Amino acid sequence: MHRSARFTRILAACAAVPVILTAAACSSDSGKDDGGKSDAGSPSSNASSGKDGGGATVAKAAFDELPEPCKALSGKTIDDLVHEVDDKSGKAGSSDDTDTTGSCYWKGLDTDGTKGSQYRWLHVNLQRYDSDATLGSGDKRAKAQLQKKVDEAKATEGAKNVKSEAVSGIGDEAVVVRFDQKKKEGDFKNQRVVARVENAVVVLDFNGAGLAGAKTPGADDMVKDAQAAAKEAVASVVAANKAGASGEDDSSEKPSDEAGDKASDKPSSKASKKSGNKKAE
Repeated sequence: MHRSARFTRILAACAAVPVILTAAACSSDSGKDDGGKSDAGSPSSNASSGKDGGGATVAKAAFDELPEPCKALSGKTIDDLVHEVDDKSGKAGSSDDTDTTGSCYWKGLDTDGTKGSQYRWLHVNLQRYDSDATLGSGDKRAKAQLQKKVDEAKATEGAKNVKSEAVSGIGDEAVVVRFDQKKKEGDFKNQRVVARVENAVVVLDFNGAGLAGAKTPGADDMVKDAQAAAKEAVASVVAANKAGASGEDDSSEKPSDEAGDKASDKPSSKASKKSGNKKAE
């Protein structure tokens, strides 16, 4: 009798072992899966954790907002740079995520009878980068994009007399690329200013040509205007984030000079009469 009872208890204990082990294994796997899903979340969630797989800290990006691209430049700037502009309010480019990227362009043809016409094209592109545990800080990603956009301009098909230089006073860093292009419509002067402020990148393209016998615009004047406009766009990015932080509507606010220089100089109205048919990005 005693032997039978003892044998029964041993069998019961053995039967319980796999149940316990199975439960423990399921609990362990579940915890591992949950952790993996969390680590693979959005860039913002990764950044908030402050660490990547190697334990490196990733600083939160400074900017969370972008202004409306077509409002990044003032009406006066548009009038000064793009004479006889088609649509002063600008034409916005398409974007899959307006929180992180947006663009707008303006074009105009100023005709002077038999003396020909001056064509101008102005395009601004705004991009913002969040910090990401895998990809790096927002600033780091913005720096990489700045260089990419500079290299892109230098490699433009048909570009001649390509020159580039770093310039100060526009955001945290900026590079100007200028080059000539000969097209069937005329000789185009192209300028691109790529500026970074914190985790945001401003790409401003400004080109122009004299058509139907009109004089080719002066590249030096155009590049000065492009730099001043880029400074203004940078100021708009800074102002949008100040307004966002305070919960105010920035639509009626004008960018401060301090914000742009982070933008002091205003484009000279003589800049050049505008042109270009660079593809909007």
